[in-house]
Amino acid sequence: MANKLYITDTILRDAHQSQAATRMRVEDMLPACEILDNIGYWSLECWGGATFDSCMRFLNEDPWERLRKLKAALPKTRLQMLFRGQNILGYKHYADDVVDAFCRKSIENGIDVVRVFDALNDVRNLEQAMKSIKKYGAICEAAISYTTSPVHSIDYFVKLAKTLEQMGADVICIKDMANLLLPMDAYRLVKKLKENVSCPIHLHTHNTSGTGDMTNLMAAQAGVDIVDTALSPLANGTAQPSTEALVATLKGTDRDTGLDLNLMSQAAVHFRGVANKLKAEGSLDPKVLNVDTNTLLYQVPGGMLSNLLSQLKQANAEDKFYEVLAEIPRVRKDCGYPPLVTPTSQIVGTQAVFNVIMGERYKTVTKEFKGLVRGEYGKSPMPIKPDFQKKIIGDAEAITYRPADDLAPELEKLREEVKPWAIQDEDVLSYALFPQVATKFFEWRKNQQYGVDGTADAANKIHTV
Repeated sequence: MANKLYITDTILRDAHQSQAATRMRVEDMLPACEILDNIGYWSLECWGGATFDSCMRFLNEDPWERLRKLKAALPKTRLQMLFRGQNILGYKHYADDVVDAFCRKSIENGIDVVRVFDALNDVRNLEQAMKSIKKYGAICEAAISYTTSPVHSIDYFVKLAKTLEQMGADVICIKDMANLLLPMDAYRLVKKLKENVSCPIHLHTHNTSGTGDMTNLMAAQAGVDIVDTALSPLANGTAQPSTEALVATLKGTDRDTGLDLNLMSQAAVHFRGVANKLKAEGSLDPKVLNVDTNTLLYQVPGGMLSNLLSQLKQANAEDKFYEVLAEIPRVRKDCGYPPLVTPTSQIVGTQAVFNVIMGERYKTVTKEFKGLVRGEYGKSPMPIKPDFQKKIIGDAEAITYRPADDLAPELEKLREEVKPWAIQDEDVLSYALFPQVATKFFEWRKNQQYGVDGTADAANKIHTV
C-alpha cells in the first residue's frame, strides 16, 4: 500500500450501533450514498455486527434487502461487514455448513470485506469462516480482539497476527472495542506488527475513554495502513473518532489521506439530521458522548455499561453499579482473562451482577458462564484454575477441542423449518441466527404482502444456498 493513510468510515454501522443502539434505517442512509461513494474511502462498514438482528427486531427491515440497496447505491466503494467467526452474527456457535452459506450469501449480496473475529482470540473458531470468505472471493480481514491482562502482551498479539496471516488473512485488524489501546502502546504494537507480518494492518478503536484520536494518530505515525473513523455527526464517545478531524490533521503530511473534506461536510449535513431524529426518538442518549475513563479501569465497553445499568435497574440495585464494575475484572480473571466483547462481555458482566446482588460470589451461576468456563466458546487466553473450573461445571467434562466439531450440519433441517415463510433463500440464514425474531418479521412481511405490492423486489431474487 502507498504511504497515504486509508480510511474505513463506520457511519453506516458501528457509529450508530455504538451511539444509537443500531437504529438507523436504510432510508436514512440512501440519500447520502452518492456523496459517500465519491469520497474515496478504503471501505464503508455497513453490515454485520448488531445490524442484522436490529433490522428485523426493531425496524421491520430485511437485512439482506438493506445490503442489496446499499450495494446498488455505492457501486464504487468496498462494503465491509463484521462477522463473529463461528458465532456468525448470533450468540452461539453454528455448524460449519451454516457459516459457509452465510459467507457465500453475504458476499453474493454485496459484501467485499469481511472483518472476522473471535471473542477469545481462539483461531480454531475462525478457521471455517476464513476458508469460506476466501473461497467466495471477498477480502478476509482477520481481527485480533485487543485487551490488556497479564497474558495479553505485544508478543502475544504479534504471534496471533502471524498465525492469522498463515491461515490466509489478507488484512490484519487490531480490534480495540473498548478503547483500551493507549496511544503509545498503539505505536509500539503497530510498529512490531509491521516488522513481523506482510499484510496491511487496519486499526479499529472507539473514543470511549477520550484517547481514540491520539491512538489513531500514533498508529498512523507507526505506519498503520487503514484506520476506522466515523463522520462527525455520530462520531466520538462510544463510537469511533471523527473522520473529518483525522483527515484535516494529516493534510499535507506524508500520511495525507487524500480525502475531500468538502464532500464529507456535505454528507455530515445529512447525517446531522439523522442524528437529531434518533435523539428525538430516544435512541440516541447524549450520555454516550461523555468521556468515561472507567473504561480503562474496568475494561467495560460502552455498550456493556448500558446493559449493566438496565440489569441493575430491573433488580432495583442501581446503587450497586460501582460494586459490579469492580467485580467484573475479578470474574474476568477467574475465567482466564477473555477480552470483553460480544458474547464474553455479556457473559462476564451478567455473572458479576449476580455475584454482587446475591452477596456471595458464584452462588448463582448462569448457563452461559458455565459454558464459558467449560470451553464451549473456545480456549481461554490463560488456563482456568482446575479447582475453580470444577466449582463452576461440577463433573461435566471440559471441552479442549474446537467447539464446532460437536455440531452436525444443520442447513437442511433449517431449510425445512423455514419453508412456510421463506421467499428467498437468505431467509434460511436469518432464521438460523434469530429464529423467533425472524419468524415474527416474516409474519409481518407476509401481512405487508412483501414482494407483491412492489415494496420490495426480494421475491424475484430467490437463490439457492
